[in-house]
Amino acid sequence: MRAMRRTVAWALREGVSIGAHPSFPDRENFGRNEMQLPPEEVHAGVLYQIGALAAIAKAQGGRLAHVKAHGALYNQAARDRAMADAIAAAVRDFDPGLALFGLAGSELIRAAHAAGLRAVEELFADRTYNADGSLVSRKLPSAMIEDESQTLAQTLTMIKEGKVRAINGEWVPIHA
Repeated sequence: MRAMRRTVAWALREGVSIGAHPSFPDRENFGRNEMQLPPEEVHAGVLYQIGALAAIAKAQGGRLAHVKAHGALYNQAARDRAMADAIAAAVRDFDPGLALFGLAGSELIRAAHAAGLRAVEELFADRTYNADGSLVSRKLPSAMIEDESQTLAQTLTMIKEGKVRAINGEWVPIHA
């Protein structure tokens, strides 16, 4: 909680938007392990985490602007519509004015639109992609792009041409 208070104070001081970053209840693994939870539990957990940060922000004179799921929750919601719907419903139920970030072209983006939320389609300059448009798992050595020039080239291609090269060599359409 102290870290949340310090981060909110910093964001307010620097004029940075405040966003909740809810994850699975997996603190020991930093929310990076996939979990099979019922949608009602995902909804309740996301709602709880948004509410906790919103209360800290409000106590300091701030307010939330967006929500972006973290780690395994983010990646599962990119492909699992039931999980995506649970997250979008939690955001809508808390505050339909909040933007919801998700992987470009993912189920989470479709769920955000269906829930009437402003969806922000996200690209990753320093991550590799699978042929289905999902991110390569961080558990694999090929998940991160370490070379700065390669990162820049991928970013420019995604923005200018609307595509990204998957790790299998295929070009995948992408929108942000």
